[in-house]
Amino acid sequence: MQTDSLALGAKSTTFKWVVPRLALMMFLQFFVWGAWYVTLGVVMGKYGLTAIIGDAYSTGPIASILSPFVLGMVVDRFFASQKVLAVLHLVGAGLLWMMPGFFAEGQGSGLLWIIFGYMLCYMPTIALSNNVAFYSLSNSEKAFPIVRAFGTFGWIVAGLIVGSTGMSDSTDIFTLAAVASLVLAVYSFTLPHTPAPERGKPVKMRDLLCADAFAMLKQRHFLVFIICAMLISIPLAAYYAYAAPFVAAAGFTNVGGVMSLGQMSELFFMLLIPFLFARLGIKYMLMIGMLSWFLRYVMFALGITEEMRWMIYLGIILHGMCYDFFFVIGFIYTDKVAGDKVKGQAQSLLVLFTYGIGMLIGSQISGALFNQMVTGEGAAALPQWQHFWWYPAFGALAIAALFFFTFNYRDTPAGEKRDG
Repeated sequence: MQTDSLALGAKSTTFKWVVPRLALMMFLQFFVWGAWYVTLGVVMGKYGLTAIIGDAYSTGPIASILSPFVLGMVVDRFFASQKVLAVLHLVGAGLLWMMPGFFAEGQGSGLLWIIFGYMLCYMPTIALSNNVAFYSLSNSEKAFPIVRAFGTFGWIVAGLIVGSTGMSDSTDIFTLAAVASLVLAVYSFTLPHTPAPERGKPVKMRDLLCADAFAMLKQRHFLVFIICAMLISIPLAAYYAYAAPFVAAAGFTNVGGVMSLGQMSELFFMLLIPFLFARLGIKYMLMIGMLSWFLRYVMFALGITEEMRWMIYLGIILHGMCYDFFFVIGFIYTDKVAGDKVKGQAQSLLVLFTYGIGMLIGSQISGALFNQMVTGEGAAALPQWQHFWWYPAFGALAIAALFFFTFNYRDTPAGEKRDG
């Protein structure tokens, strides 16, 4: 009896310490990304590389497409997650440290390759950090949202530091990210041991290709959702690649700090999800998310004058609704319609079509539009920016309309037949 009590006490103590340890992991994980990713386009513009901003932001989606294969073939079967996390961030720190040299030498093609190499290292770490957290938490449903919230805090703090120190248009953002990545690499070796979940099991191509999840597309409502999720990710890419350069052109000097308002609102709207979800349901929550993208780009288009500059702030603050009400609800919906054996594959499928295919297409289209339409610099280019933002605005509106008239899903108790 005494032994059991001691064991229970030890487990309780371990659990108390594991949450702050994992929270620090998440903080650093997204601090690294937020330190350089948001204002990359601003730095590229300063060094005369605006023509390849779209290509630079295409590297992440390509890495997102490839990373499930890396995880499935290597990590899940051979190595502990925390060790792979450490090695990838260590290599990533080296690549980030090298990046300023490519700007100084004006090597556009070399810069794209090194960014792509870094994203190949970074994108798998998102899933790896989740693996470490879920494996270590005894009550993941309650504890993981707290742990994950520190990732958003990390992104916010990175933006505030970059903005307040005047680094928004400086290659120092890569040095800051490199140092943070090195710290996280060393720290990762101290994280709770997370063994390879599929150790000893054969590699099945069916699992790597998410074949069981693709079978879910036979359900009409899920097929419509996946198609619309991919399509809405196309105009979404314009925000990630060009919002920061637009904010800089509009005269904001603290670009990193202004852009961090989006992540602040993300935390706020995350708290509203349980309250609104029960009242609006999946379809209307997803609709609000899609329409928020339309409204955001309208705000950007109308906010180019000095009197209407507040609209740019509002457009950025709408990020909470844009992301939480579509992507978070989308992950919840996917989890609900997938069977227990397919949940992981289904989530990977959604990431593949949104952050992968959709964002890749969107980065290329927005890059082509930007290169054709925004030829001026600074405030003189704001009328051109206005025309640019109308394209993703009406694109998002059209996709929202398509979703509204074709998506038919009703969450019903077990045993009843669903619509769609």
